[in-house]
Amino acid sequence: MPIVEWHQVVAADGTYKVSRERFRAELLELHSRGYVPVNLSEMLDKTMDVPTGKTPVLFTFDDASPSQFRYIERNGSLVVDPTSAVGMLLDFIKTHPDWKAKGLFCMLPAAEAGHAFFGDKGIDGQKTEWRLKKVQFLAQQGFELCNHTLWHAKLSKYSDAVVQEQLARGAMAIDSAVPGYKVRGFALPYGLWPKNRALAFNGSWYDKKSKRDVRYHHEAVFEVAGGPARSPFDPEFNPKSLPRVPLQGGTKLSATLDQMDKPGKWARYVSDGNPKTVAKP
Repeated sequence: MPIVEWHQVVAADGTYKVSRERFRAELLELHSRGYVPVNLSEMLDKTMDVPTGKTPVLFTFDDASPSQFRYIERNGSLVVDPTSAVGMLLDFIKTHPDWKAKGLFCMLPAAEAGHAFFGDKGIDGQKTEWRLKKVQFLAQQGFELCNHTLWHAKLSKYSDAVVQEQLARGAMAIDSAVPGYKVRGFALPYGLWPKNRALAFNGSWYDKKSKRDVRYHHEAVFEVAGGPARSPFDPEFNPKSLPRVPLQGGTKLSATLDQMDKPGKWARYVSDGNPKTVAKP
């Protein structure tokens, strides 16, 4: 099953960028080819309830840019910008009700250039005080939240102490928006592992302000690329190293989906419609 990966959704394709026109087209292609969005929790818990003949797909959004989620003010109220990725996805779901609001947002709480919970300091018209509201909105809609470090740190170059601070504070920031939220996934910035790989999954950091140890636990870690992932029902499914299909510039979705329609190691998982059983071809 594919775990697709988007970064910025803007006017034109580029490095880590797809055009808004292309983003809509990719949603339509996935739908027309029989794919249905699922959440990470459904993969990890093996509770995917996918209709007969359909294939699950996990949407992942990295870096928390305003292009993914913008608010605009209209008649004194905040509304989701229909030209942002979240706005386009929600509009698509309205016209394709067999899809639900599912997907994973891998977020940066304190990055520069507007990548702090989808925009701050007036960048791209986004106010700092809107940040937590956006995170809360995503959780309320049914999307899931993912750790991506505090500010997109290249973990391979840092000490164990810094790695744990980056991940613990990333999880703590999500908790500040949605208290008690269980962060189950972590996307590696640049696909770089820390020197001590175990720290990608478990660790802690002492918060001097609150005088407490902040612990984190990730059940799934996402690579930056690697192609489609194995079905969670495959004995070789490994949530501790989940490959993804990055969509940007010259990387097109159709090539992967075409390959998955053929026999072989990437042959697509197709649901038999019964979430309580797994049927072999």
